Amino acid sequence: MARRKKGRPVDGWIVIDKPKGVGSTQVVSKVRWAFHAQKAGHSGTLDPMATGALAVALGEATKTVPYAVDGEKAYRFTVRWGAATDTDDADGEAIASSDARPTTEAIDQALPAFVGEILQRPPAYSAIKVDGQRAYDLARDGEAPELAPRPIWVESLNRVGEPTADACEFEMVCGKGGYVRSVARDLGEALGCLGHVTALRRLRTGPFDLAHAFPFEKLDALREEDAAEKHLLPVSAGLDDIPALQLDPGRAAQVRQGRAVPAVGLTLTYGDLAWASCDGAPVAVGVVKAGDFHPSRVFNIAGDARV
Repeated sequence: MARRKKGRPVDGWIVIDKPKGVGSTQVVSKVRWAFHAQKAGHSGTLDPMATGALAVALGEATKTVPYAVDGEKAYRFTVRWGAATDTDDADGEAIASSDARPTTEAIDQALPAFVGEILQRPPAYSAIKVDGQRAYDLARDGEAPELAPRPIWVESLNRVGEPTADACEFEMVCGKGGYVRSVARDLGEALGCLGHVTALRRLRTGPFDLAHAFPFEKLDALREEDAAEKHLLPVSAGLDDIPALQLDPGRAAQVRQGRAVPAVGLTLTYGDLAWASCDGAPVAVGVVKAGDFHPSRVFNIAGDARV
């Protein structure tokens, strides 16, 4: 006999303003507890020292996580000059120091080299797997791996405000896989003064931003609300960056059976990603091939009043 799932079926997204010192997994667990939900996940880890937008998916919304993760992320962060740490942030141990300090002009001249498609070496303390193990686990055991540089996309990197002698604040928009800590480390090296992150706040993750954020500290009270689901964004919110195909009930039934249907109204090329909806509810995510929509991931949701 199959084990009965704990909790109740709850579908939707909620953006949490994660406080400093709380892990992403802790936030997901707390959200699941607050909604008495069966299933939950998030759209991109935030380090414990970081704050800001952490989008948590519940129920059928977890099927949209891979697409939300692929979206751009925006950060505001502070780099302290004069020291490198083993974690590339203030939580780590200092491994090198420098008396040099960059001028404002030198900082501004260095930034363009970090924009566009660049190669970035992830921090040793990261969730990247090496031979089946997380890099941060190896690093904690004294076996910090030398991770190979990877191509990432940085849409923008700007200095915000006037820097002090020892620190400077930046804002960055980047694609999937970008590490703010690596930017701080590499920028410090490029300026000849070393650097590490001392404050980090995520402003946006894919289609979710702080304008829709719910305070983490209010989750306890949310558990007692009779209409807690009013705080959720729709399942389709995780697909906002993907073209949508509108279906009538007949076509929607075909898609739910895994059958391809004409991609009417979409001007996409072969293999492009899209999602289908009917009466405001997501039906499936799939790809367009030869003018047809081919479903690859079907949603088990009849409707969504929050759309």
